[in-house]
Amino acid sequence: MNVIETALPGVLIFELESFGDERGFFIETFRESVCRQHGIPAFVQDNQSRSRFGVLRGLHYQLEQPQGKLVRAARGRVLDVAVDVRLGSPTFGQHVAVELDDVTHRQIYIPPGFAHGFAVLSEVADFVYKCTDYYHPASEAGIRWDDPRLALPWPAELKAQLQVSQKDAQLPLLDEQRPELLPKYPG
Repeated sequence: MNVIETALPGVLIFELESFGDERGFFIETFRESVCRQHGIPAFVQDNQSRSRFGVLRGLHYQLEQPQGKLVRAARGRVLDVAVDVRLGSPTFGQHVAVELDDVTHRQIYIPPGFAHGFAVLSEVADFVYKCTDYYHPASEAGIRWDDPRLALPWPAELKAQLQVSQKDAQLPLLDEQRPELLPKYPG
């Protein structure tokens, strides 16, 4: 497992070693000691979603019980995005975008305090993620996926077939979000 730091402190890319032959492949997707070495807390919940081409989910975060997430595309291909929305952070409003797929098996860790979203680039994608805390629907918040300030690199081929939930389409822009609804930078 190779762990790569990104431009946003705490956001990490995991490159996994794949062992394959004509029968298929084997990959180790999680190792607690590697996560601990990089300061990632224990995971308490696993989730999986399936989406079709053009589906964009996010950008979501939780104020109470904020979740760190280790995410991957177990099937298909997605563009995954993490945005620092921690009020007072030196990297506030900056993002990391990485393509995740079932060929390279890359994963990304998004720490608590970051908004997260992804767009499906393949016909279908199974998106799997481990969470450091339990989902707390009452404290869910988000930032709109097309916020011009963020300039997120959603691929042009998605624009014509983009599918966003009504809830996600109505999220505020980052500059419109009430300060009390943004996570606070601990530094």
